[in-house]
Amino acid sequence: MPLCNLKKNLLIIGLGLATLDVAHGAIALDRTRIVFNGGEKSVSVSISNQNPQLPYLAQAWLENEDEQKINGPLAVLPPIQRLEAGGRSQVKIQGLAQLNQLPQDRESLFYFNLREIPPRSDKANSLQIALQTRIKLFYRPAAIVSGAAQNQTPWQERVTLSHEGERYVAHNPTAYYVTLIDARVRVGGPSVEGFQPLMLAPGGRQALSVSARSLGAAPVLTYVNDFGGRPQLEFRCKAGQCVARPVGEAG
Repeated sequence: MPLCNLKKNLLIIGLGLATLDVAHGAIALDRTRIVFNGGEKSVSVSISNQNPQLPYLAQAWLENEDEQKINGPLAVLPPIQRLEAGGRSQVKIQGLAQLNQLPQDRESLFYFNLREIPPRSDKANSLQIALQTRIKLFYRPAAIVSGAAQNQTPWQERVTLSHEGERYVAHNPTAYYVTLIDARVRVGGPSVEGFQPLMLAPGGRQALSVSARSLGAAPVLTYVNDFGGRPQLEFRCKAGQCVARPVGEAG
């Protein structure tokens, strides 16, 4: 899944190319993103071993927004565990005292990593390939949690576009991260070729990767919400400024 669920192939053991053993994503997560709300002590993530025959180890850790491994202000427990064939378990993300040092007026971005480690192959001269799953983790301070409640208007609807030169520039005036994954000229139309997904930081702005001409006068952008859903926003432009409304809303 673009930007929401990134998987990397990692060579974890090998002494020759006579035999190639491929692990087909044995360890699975129950979500594509994690939200850690301020005021909570921890968040639990469910994991499962999709292999019905073999046990696997699951190794978990966190990275900051610069993709550097960290030991705080959040910690992963346990950092490594064994899952029996077809088994399920949980990984707990624990908040530490350093959380108070993070900005309390906007979200902070981290990455949760989960690597599967297969059992050693009984085949001679074999090369095993395992998968690592990496998803976004957002720390959402208590001061802004209430504004993200389900009965509130989604903050993504406050994103605007401005026509600057040959591009549309997306503006995010909110305290939350916004991930845009798709662009279309009209509702129900095909995706615009060449559009690159992007993530807008709180208060951030970024030019879209395709020309304004290719998007037309009423662009339709798709974002990812807290639950992995993909709602669409239809923009209406006037004098180079564009405001969003949910697809299907009259007016």
